[in-house]
Amino acid sequence: MSKQTLLKPSRAVGIVGYGAYIPQYRLPASEVSEMWTDGAAAPPITEKAVPGLDEDTATIAIEAARNALVRAGIAPTDLRAIWVGSESHPYAVKPTSTIVAEALGAAPMVQAADWEFACKAGSEAIIAAIGLVGSDMADYAMGIGADTAQGRPGDALEYTAGAGGAAIIIGPAEKSLAVFEGSISYVTDTPDFWRRPKAEYPSHGMRFTGEPAYFHHVVMAGQILMETLGRTPEDYRYVVLHQPNVKFPSRAAKQLGFKPEQWETGLLVGRIGNTYSGASLVGLTAVLDAAEPGERVLVVSFGSGAGSDAMSFQVTERIRDRRLLAPSTEDYIARRTVIDYATYLRYRGKLLMK
Repeated sequence: MSKQTLLKPSRAVGIVGYGAYIPQYRLPASEVSEMWTDGAAAPPITEKAVPGLDEDTATIAIEAARNALVRAGIAPTDLRAIWVGSESHPYAVKPTSTIVAEALGAAPMVQAADWEFACKAGSEAIIAAIGLVGSDMADYAMGIGADTAQGRPGDALEYTAGAGGAAIIIGPAEKSLAVFEGSISYVTDTPDFWRRPKAEYPSHGMRFTGEPAYFHHVVMAGQILMETLGRTPEDYRYVVLHQPNVKFPSRAAKQLGFKPEQWETGLLVGRIGNTYSGASLVGLTAVLDAAEPGERVLVVSFGSGAGSDAMSFQVTERIRDRRLLAPSTEDYIARRTVIDYATYLRYRGKLLMK
């Protein structure tokens, strides 16, 4: 594979701050199974995070961004860009990014935009932030992946479509807690998941979403990046793959040559569900909460439609002090209130009064 495939800025950059946010409410997957199959179907995950009545993609993004700013140790006005990736923006026409920028105190002198590419909108925003800082146009830029994922009642998505988000601040390598080593993006026109205008819920291609969608793109992106960098799975302590369920990332990680101890830390879908645009980024925050200086992390996102972004980072000494400045991802996972299916329907607005 040509070295030109590798995306790497001329200026060395990395992650200077990160943060996650996960709503406290949890819907056991057994509640969904009991409602639609009388408990006959084995739930694919344990439970999923559900946003409260006063939570949406914007509030999730704001909380994650505040945690990232604390870890970065910079002022909101130091940010030259705030980009929010999601497939559940609160408004069809009105940016989420401006809401986030205003709430953080970063407005008005900041570039703001919303990103879309199904579940990899968040990683797209991160790579754009790397490009902006890496070109010396800015010292700091923030990319966010956040979602309050939707699923038709009774559909397979309803078991796993959770809520949560993560924010990553990119800055100069000398101030980073994890230095960016390079990335590649791999996309094709593979329509495995979609939602037409005015459709209430997304549609998907069932098993088609595995092959040729998820596995082909994730494995190819991961393989190409490692080959281009001259790395093997043994060079990485952690691997974080997009998590639509538990089986897909586990199988893809095995295909790439990784062992369970390398992917288990970042595999959160069985505990909070698939956070869509934030899935791989929330997994990355969990890994950064545990990683030690010198260890490498491989992150591979996936977005239906379809494509994957693979990114490589190496952790620095700054990680030890910085991660203690804000709540860990595990703190948010442990903060949980179990709800039943009826409460879930009310919280998600699935009960329509006519």
